[in-house]
Amino acid sequence: MAAKITSGNSITRSTRKWCWLFLLPVFAAFCIGFVWPFLQGIYLSFCKFRLVSSAEFIGLSNYQEALADPTFRYSFWYTALTAIVSLVIINVLAFAVAYALTQNIKGSNLFRTVFFMPNLIGGIVLGYIWSMIFDGILSAYNTSILLNTTYGFWGLIILMVWQQVGYMMIIYIAGLQAVPEDMLEAAKIDGATKMQTLFKVTIPNVMPSITICMFLSLTNGFKLFDQNLALTGGLPYIIQSDGSTINTTEMLALNIYNTFYGSATTSRGVAQAKAVIFFILVAALGLAQLYATRKREVQQ
Repeated sequence: MAAKITSGNSITRSTRKWCWLFLLPVFAAFCIGFVWPFLQGIYLSFCKFRLVSSAEFIGLSNYQEALADPTFRYSFWYTALTAIVSLVIINVLAFAVAYALTQNIKGSNLFRTVFFMPNLIGGIVLGYIWSMIFDGILSAYNTSILLNTTYGFWGLIILMVWQQVGYMMIIYIAGLQAVPEDMLEAAKIDGATKMQTLFKVTIPNVMPSITICMFLSLTNGFKLFDQNLALTGGLPYIIQSDGSTINTTEMLALNIYNTFYGSATTSRGVAQAKAVIFFILVAALGLAQLYATRKREVQQ
């Protein structure tokens, strides 16, 4: 027996000794692909540059210009509205579909596959597909999704909902299947109706899944780029009294992209400052949402 324990301890020490050798490539790739570009991006947000090699440190000027940019402020509020509306619709529909598909209906596996498939299609492809669909529908009204801000907004919402509901549905199904059967049986014995069971038993026990889905849909809404680029490209635009132009369906990620690759190459530092502000914003909102929803989770 003592020999077996000694052998086990030897294997554990050997594993600990060599595990770092296998973790090293992953850690190196993480540093090269994320940590270094992230730190370099923060530094460049304080610089004026056309090329990274010619970066000139100028302090907080880029941040001042970014915060004073009316297109950036407009994109922020437009993105916030889009993210909030899509968050509510996506999670309500995903939970409703997941709840229906866990009620032992026929063909539930087929329905799960069908709902999940749009998530496998790339955002650029989805944007162009739905652009053609919307223009085909709106042609009867002699207009285009690129010419109307309202149509562009709801077009983005429909596209996001169509793509993400299936993915969130899978997470909700996993949460619903983990609800303790004894709690459901106890509610049934006590005479609780289906609606009472849903709101008093099921939903509190599914809060971990709700936390995950809300976090993903919120951050995805703020980070939306390729669908926005392909569907509307930020159009239509309005000209302000001061001569500046605001794209009325331009979200934050697209605004940063247009600033960086716009005609004024000296604005790349401003674009980088916008990107840092964008990161802080999304991280803060995501952490606040996680904190708020995790407090409501039920400990089983």
